[in-house]
Amino acid sequence: MTSKADQYARQADGWTEDAYADVGAYLAHRAELIEVLGPPLHAGETVLDLACGDGGLGDALLARGLRYRGVDATREMVDSARARLDGRADIGLGDLNEYEPTEPVAATTVFRAIYYARDRAAFFAHVAGFTEKKLVFDLNPRQYGVEGIRAELRAAGFASIELRPFFVPQTVRLPGPLLAGAKALERSGPLARLALRARFTYLVAASR
Repeated sequence: MTSKADQYARQADGWTEDAYADVGAYLAHRAELIEVLGPPLHAGETVLDLACGDGGLGDALLARGLRYRGVDATREMVDSARARLDGRADIGLGDLNEYEPTEPVAATTVFRAIYYARDRAAFFAHVAGFTEKKLVFDLNPRQYGVEGIRAELRAAGFASIELRPFFVPQTVRLPGPLLAGAKALERSGPLARLALRARFTYLVAASR
């Protein structure tokens, strides 16, 4: 049986391009929300991206004037991220459950990987110890109970928790007007929550 590590190692070359139908639109919108959801980030502040894969998010965050540090548990992903970002960011090997930066970071992100936390509540507390402004991650509300996640975040010291629907699709490239409509729908309140019953995810920003 092929392990997840073996799977990620084989897919490291071109991971981002294979994962997203419209890499630019998807990751630019993710980066925008990382910057503005919860306490705003400012140019020059550092975002630590745990389980960073091949560092695709790094380009979008660097374009916004932020510093990017990526960490992944798969050596091949680390090598691919270093090649992609070509010295513009610090990329290291590490497991999200144990990794701790040498100095605090403004924000920590975890995308498509929160389920790799062996003990989610302990992971939130671990991240809180080195994150100055906010933790940002994606959450499938059909897989995880939102109130349970809120309780774990508060127990870790994150008193303020904001959720934003994320409706830019991963596997479909939308023309401009539909892309703008998807982003507008994210702010539609009850209609957005109804859509989340069927598909899509939240972005969660947890801060003190």
